[in-house]
Amino acid sequence: MQDTVHLLSVPSTSRRHFKKPRLSKTVQVRIHQLVENTDETYCIDNEALYDICFRTLKLLTLTYGDPNHSVSLIMSGVTTCLCFPGQLNADLRKLAVNMVRFHFFMLGFAPLTSRGSQQYKALIVPELTQQMFDAKNMMAACDRYLTVAAIFRGPVCDIPPRSLKISATFIGNSTAIQELFKRISKQFTVVFRRKAFLHWYTGEGMDEMEFTEAESNMNDLVSEYQQYQEATADNDAEFDEEQEVVVDEN
Repeated sequence: MQDTVHLLSVPSTSRRHFKKPRLSKTVQVRIHQLVENTDETYCIDNEALYDICFRTLKLLTLTYGDPNHSVSLIMSGVTTCLCFPGQLNADLRKLAVNMVRFHFFMLGFAPLTSRGSQQYKALIVPELTQQMFDAKNMMAACDRYLTVAAIFRGPVCDIPPRSLKISATFIGNSTAIQELFKRISKQFTVVFRRKAFLHWYTGEGMDEMEFTEAESNMNDLVSEYQQYQEATADNDAEFDEEQEVVVDEN
């Protein structure tokens, strides 16, 4: 089993001052390899980390330690089921089996706290669950889910995390992740069509066809996600129609 955490360093257009064109090429090629060679990939988006720090945690100034603190919390929660005994998702293989075929996962955590702050409010499991599904707590800026795994720590188990009496970790397999891939692909296409920065890669032994293949694989991946999203939407529409028919008959 190959398990990896992937930090996507490609910002959306709302943060153009963070934009670095060379990153889109690097991310595109890396995702191409992740599609082929990994069983589980946890996607963490820099854009979402900045939003969490500024909007959710209300931080006025930001250092590298602040987003890294959020990442450490989420990774501690993800690996909980691997470090301690449990019945569900107790190892990487079980987690992969319980999730459906696509292996790019969104991550979330609750409650989110800044470094040095303490949790003053006593939370219960329903409140944690509500926060966990909140888009503001997601580590990927992209709400429809194919499958979801929730890992709770606290009074519900014997190993609560340090300084937090109770917490919840979200692992979601969502068609919404395609928004992230579309953003990366769009920025990659703009840079690649102009052959910008290509010499840095070919000079190290890479071939131009590798970038073309990576672009094609990314488009195929987005198309597959889109196909499942449309299929789910059609099923919801059929369900709503059946509900209306039942109401009319009554």
